[in-house]
Amino acid sequence: MYLKKIVIATLLIGLLIVGYFSFRIYQIVMSPNTNFNNPEATLFIKTGETYPELRRDLEPLLKNIGNFDVLAERKGYVSNLKAGKYILKKGMNNNAIINTLRTANVPVRVSFNNQETIYNLAGRISKQIEADSISLINSMLSEPFLNKNSLDEQTVLSYFIPNTYEFFWNTSANQFIERMGTENQQFWNSERLAKAEKLDLTPTQISILASIVQKETNKRDEMPRVAGVYLNRLKKDWPLQADPTVIFAMKKNSGNFDLVIKRVLLKDLEIDSPYNTYKYQGLPPGPIAMPDIVALDAVLNPETHEYFYFVADVENFGYHKFAKTLQQHNQNRIKYQQWVNKQRIMR
Repeated sequence: MYLKKIVIATLLIGLLIVGYFSFRIYQIVMSPNTNFNNPEATLFIKTGETYPELRRDLEPLLKNIGNFDVLAERKGYVSNLKAGKYILKKGMNNNAIINTLRTANVPVRVSFNNQETIYNLAGRISKQIEADSISLINSMLSEPFLNKNSLDEQTVLSYFIPNTYEFFWNTSANQFIERMGTENQQFWNSERLAKAEKLDLTPTQISILASIVQKETNKRDEMPRVAGVYLNRLKKDWPLQADPTVIFAMKKNSGNFDLVIKRVLLKDLEIDSPYNTYKYQGLPPGPIAMPDIVALDAVLNPETHEYFYFVADVENFGYHKFAKTLQQHNQNRIKYQQWVNKQRIMR
């Protein structure tokens, strides 16, 4: 009888121990362990990040970081971190969290346009992926990259086709450049290359002219007409005389691309810069901004006409008045200058 009691007691103790460890395993593996109120939380894991660094970022998001440590160790995750962007859902258990951090690197949407310099572009990209602006600049201006693509510091901006792309957040600078090369090749397909050749311009020259067109007008339906004016001038060996190139020259010479210049004065036309298309004939040495695809296609598909001049239309804001002769243009220009003076726009 006494032996029977001992056996029963032993069994009960064993069951309690098994129950305790089963409960602990459930707590560690299956029990919800998130500590945020929103439906989800975003976690970024940097390239080369260590587990203690990750643990520091995870701790505010979890109810019990110790339980997570135990399972992360058992599953070999502690020594096998994967960089990227991850989304944790409210109510996740440790097992689901670790599986997410192993396999569910979420792509990010990277957008860029209207950058005036390659340095602006690098800064814009560095805010959207892991690569910092210094590493991006080093890749963008590396001699092998420039030589391979027949570019230099002034023309390199033309290489990047503005759009919205999907990347993994942990993309490196070189990986970004490589992807942009693929996008560049896809954009400059046989049809676009044929159109550029028909205009006797290279893709880089198309980009330079498109950057001027885009600075002149943001009206999509007007861009092909503006492009036609500049192409007419180029064919006649006229100087482009584009005010946006003068503004760019002023910014570049000052080293301050945040300058706001609303009006170009006569004295500005004398600035000594290869970007000043009043002083130097032909295209400037590089884009004065990153042209959008619509501007690039406007240059590739210009409107055929006999206009050589245009000025802002004060009766239809955002658009321009076009003229075939200097006499017509001067009449349009007087109206514009009167309006500008009335608005007291002096600079």
